[in-house]
Amino acid sequence: MLCPYCQKDQSRVIDTTHDSRGGVRRRRECEHCGQRFSTYERAILATPLIIKRSGTREQFNREKLLEGIKISCAKRPVSAEDINHLVSEIETTLQKMGREEVSSRVVGDMVIEGLKKLDQIAYIRYAIVYLQLSDLQSIRKEIDRLLAS
Repeated sequence: MLCPYCQKDQSRVIDTTHDSRGGVRRRRECEHCGQRFSTYERAILATPLIIKRSGTREQFNREKLLEGIKISCAKRPVSAEDINHLVSEIETTLQKMGREEVSSRVVGDMVIEGLKKLDQIAYIRYAIVYLQLSDLQSIRKEIDRLLAS
């Protein structure tokens, strides 16, 4: 592991913590410069290809999903931990499916359900794009549906 301060590869692990998302956080100290830093390790498991609406296929991109959810949750009282947890849940569910390809609709539905539980405004923001709500009437119907449930 390279030290982010001096770029040397001599560090020792001071502390190891297992996290609920299946990762390991390690606190390290560089033996060359003495600086301390943290690393996060996560197992890389196979995720299916995502089939887009256009029919094209692309690799599942955790960062792209994370960014989309962050945009929906901007200026809302949703913690980064909650957002990361939602993304991890979706990624784990996709991995457990054991399929080589999954429709982007499946991923979008998982995001919609997760955001509905996290924050209703973030849900509406995401739904406007995902469900292609193109006018105020359709947005109002979705808000009414959300309020009714």
